[in-house]
Amino acid sequence: MDPDIEQSLHELLLRLAGRTPDQLLWRFRDWLGEGAMGTLARTLPRSLLKHRIDLDQAEYRLLVAGLIPHGADWHQVSSTLGVDDVTETRYTFTQSAPEWVNSVDSVSVLLHATLRGRADVGEVRQSWRCLGASGEGGAKRVLLVTATAGQPRLTGELQRVLRVMGDEEPSVEVIPPRFDLPGYHRAALAESELVCVGAAGAGHRLVAA
Repeated sequence: MDPDIEQSLHELLLRLAGRTPDQLLWRFRDWLGEGAMGTLARTLPRSLLKHRIDLDQAEYRLLVAGLIPHGADWHQVSSTLGVDDVTETRYTFTQSAPEWVNSVDSVSVLLHATLRGRADVGEVRQSWRCLGASGEGGAKRVLLVTATAGQPRLTGELQRVLRVMGDEEPSVEVIPPRFDLPGYHRAALAESELVCVGAAGAGHRLVAA
């Protein structure tokens, strides 16, 4: 796969976090990690239109660069460009795990064992996402990871880990170097805790030490 196309789509899916339903976003990321570009080209533009998710100019360029070479319908792609500003995230975040998480968080333990000291991985953090200021709708784990390479495949791998551990619609944000974080990710990072640090951690911190 062309690495520029892969990176364009990965960054687009990062920017769609918090605006796209979890049950769609994790699947799009899984397809990208598996290289299923034809499937993405058929489904992603149509899903954006169905759920009325408008793209800004930068996101639209990423969509064009990523999917037009793989046969996406040009009319559908062009129709995703919105005229209004992108809506800010409707979620709030907290470091505090919900009561249903055991005092020994088995997911965090497994992530630590999987990613600590791993090549190309920087910092691994997690936050808990709620809907609205009142925290309605229950808390959801959001994993935030910096990686210097292979971000789509690492996303797919970590999604599969979380699904095995019971999260059917995992929220895994694998962030490349020099990525301009959207408001969703900045809010999550502001209320996150460190899980572990990979081999590339020293120069790829999400939060200053």
